[in-house]
Amino acid sequence: MALQPCKNYIAGHWCEGQTVIANHSPSDVEDIVGHYHQASAEQTLDAIGAARDAQPLWAATGLEQRQQVLMAIGNELMARKDELGELLSREEGKPLAEGIGEVNRSAQFFHYYAAEVLRQMGETAASVRPGIEIEVQREPVGVVGIITPWNFPMATAAWKIAPALAFGNAVVFKPANLVPASAWALSEIISRQALPPGTFNLVMGTGGVVGESLIQSPDIDALTFTGSLATGRRVAVATAGNLVRCQLEMGSKNALVVLDDADLEIAVECALNGAFFGTGQKCTASSRLIVCDGIHDRFVDALITRMRQLKVGHALEQGVQIGPVAEARQLEQNLHYLQLAAEEGATLVEGGELLAREPAGHYMRPALFINSHNGMRINREEVFGPIACVIRVSDYEQALAVLNDTEYGLTAGIITQSLRHASDFKRRARTGCVMVNLPTAGTDYHVPFGGRKNSSFGPREQGQYARDFYTVVKTTYVRP
Repeated sequence: MALQPCKNYIAGHWCEGQTVIANHSPSDVEDIVGHYHQASAEQTLDAIGAARDAQPLWAATGLEQRQQVLMAIGNELMARKDELGELLSREEGKPLAEGIGEVNRSAQFFHYYAAEVLRQMGETAASVRPGIEIEVQREPVGVVGIITPWNFPMATAAWKIAPALAFGNAVVFKPANLVPASAWALSEIISRQALPPGTFNLVMGTGGVVGESLIQSPDIDALTFTGSLATGRRVAVATAGNLVRCQLEMGSKNALVVLDDADLEIAVECALNGAFFGTGQKCTASSRLIVCDGIHDRFVDALITRMRQLKVGHALEQGVQIGPVAEARQLEQNLHYLQLAAEEGATLVEGGELLAREPAGHYMRPALFINSHNGMRINREEVFGPIACVIRVSDYEQALAVLNDTEYGLTAGIITQSLRHASDFKRRARTGCVMVNLPTAGTDYHVPFGGRKNSSFGPREQGQYARDFYTVVKTTYVRP
């Protein structure tokens, strides 16, 4: 990273902000990743104005040039995945292999939507009136505000920015203030592409200043947000007041169901991966493990054995599987929920303790509770940490009922060798994504992603379904 504080990018220029913050690594609290300028409310409005001026120029740019821009971004990300993956892991705390993988996935999003640029085709229809021709086409929605979370600082940005640009929109991008380095690195790559000035803008800062300016603005045409349910509700209210199109990805309380006929090894590995990898800081993490009586004790014993084999440590250390918690505030929240679960009557059977490491970071050992039930707050509220609770059930029907008994509906998984149960589960799980004999965490970039109930609002993200958010439909009637 540059030694000088990294600036915001507005209307094709790098701009200083009102203040500067330091970005600390969660693996080593004395390690300063970089310093980042904080945009003001006025600068955010300037970025929106620049995007509005540039968007028609970008929309009128030839398809091949737009395709080449996205390909170039993806190519550079892929070529620099080791360097940028190390940066990402250093600032966010996920193990190096996951950081490199996230940068690679970000490149794939740009490559995928580069191809989508050339697949934009309209439709024709016969009119009910003789001699009239009908054309149906999609056009850019206009200026898109993008607000991203800290847990996937580059991938979430990529899967929103890439389709926005592919379909001819201009972008005002606000990354999470906890992890500005990865967002800035991505933005620097985008800044060197052949885009009309103002087509892409980076405004770093707090939610109370930059985020609030974005969601309250009547001069954006759409806003896409990934974050907490509480903030998502505020975004929905604010954008509704200006009739701004809104897309929200919010909370989750995902469950993995383990039936008596499950392959024990697969069940344990899926639970381990889904609940604890990424330090449990994934919206797709399986924090509820719903396990049938016949396999319960063997599953718990085997999972504890595997948990004790996990290496927790510095994100850049060789062989580390679980990195630090992303920040001190999140660590405090994790500890609060550990105490709450115990007070509610759940039994801690493994982990949960803070770990002393040199250099000092935000380390805790993944925690597993048993003797929990679905009415406990630990099983109702999103923790966003490496904490999982086993809920014991008698059979498949009870497992399915417990799984669906939540205000959220993002992902759900089942481990079974029964085709009948797997098929029934796919139909009756009230979630946007269903996994059979796979971890609940882990999705592909070319298919739709999103949830039901309080997990998502608005059109799906990713794949061809993204066009429903980033474009508007125009119907044209022609008398030749």
